[in-house]
Amino acid sequence: MHPKKTVIVVGAGASQEAGLPTSTELKKSIANYLDIRFNNTDQISGDPTITIALRSCGDINQYRPACMKIREALPQAMTIDNFIEAHKGNEKIELCGKLAIIRSILQAEKSSKLSLSRPNSYTVDKLNFGSLEETWFNVFWQRISENCQAEGLRERLSTITLIIFNYDRCIEHFLYHSIQNYYELSADAAASLVSEMNIFHPYGVVGSLPWTGGPAQMDFGAEPRAQDLVTLAQQIKTFTEGTDPEASDIVKIRAQMAVSDILIFLGFAYHSQNLELLKPSSDEIKRHNKVCNCYGTAYGISDADLQVISPELQRLSGSPMHVNVDINLTCRELFNKYRRTLSVL
Repeated sequence: MHPKKTVIVVGAGASQEAGLPTSTELKKSIANYLDIRFNNTDQISGDPTITIALRSCGDINQYRPACMKIREALPQAMTIDNFIEAHKGNEKIELCGKLAIIRSILQAEKSSKLSLSRPNSYTVDKLNFGSLEETWFNVFWQRISENCQAEGLRERLSTITLIIFNYDRCIEHFLYHSIQNYYELSADAAASLVSEMNIFHPYGVVGSLPWTGGPAQMDFGAEPRAQDLVTLAQQIKTFTEGTDPEASDIVKIRAQMAVSDILIFLGFAYHSQNLELLKPSSDEIKRHNKVCNCYGTAYGISDADLQVISPELQRLSGSPMHVNVDINLTCRELFNKYRRTLSVL
């Protein structure tokens, strides 16, 4: 019997349980960082690191209008991504927006429940797993580790695909430290095990965690230098870039969707463009023709909108899909409600 293949689609609401910002909170943070003002030669507001980064790209006065435009218009935008997409081709708005995204997300990682701390001078930095006990991260780990010894972890993780629409690295960071803490494995062993999973960030990420060996490395919650921001900005994708097969992992993402047995949406807003990004090609659907069970949170979404979303989810599969999306569940509550259903994922 083949193990079930599980695809988990993660949106901003999922990271919120660990203390990261909602889309609205992220917009406010970005607006504050880009409120770059001077009194003569002294900077009196905005983020100095972003200012230095922009100066390394040219005259700061050429970029300040873009910063002010973003700051003034963000309250009107659904998300910072929507605003940047609305100004596609405006390189200054794109750069300023991406620099502020990176600055905001790294600071949010640092302030989150997933930040590392050192209990005393004789120990290494560790996660406070007690602070995560009431989050979905902990329940997710319980599903992964259920009836599983260290020797079986590699096979189990290889059946899980994560499609993360957030720029943060919360889940990878959590799994890396959880494996070490729970199974008493080395950092290298934990890194190797996490690498068995298919993990995608369609719109990019604020740098690769150093233990992954990936490009543009940045520690979780690190304080970036100005040059770091400029380098990391190249890792952030606009909507257009994220849905371009030549510039993203979209083909691989759709292939994983086509073979999934279980599909889970966590803290996801079900925007049509993102659902379209996930949809396998008709050839993939015909080739695999699998019945998939779908579970998802829709906290804060109306019953009327859920009636629109459900048929869109059905179209992600060539066979009838059993859709179980609940407007009353948080991410943690979803895993608890379907504890047996999602046992061993």
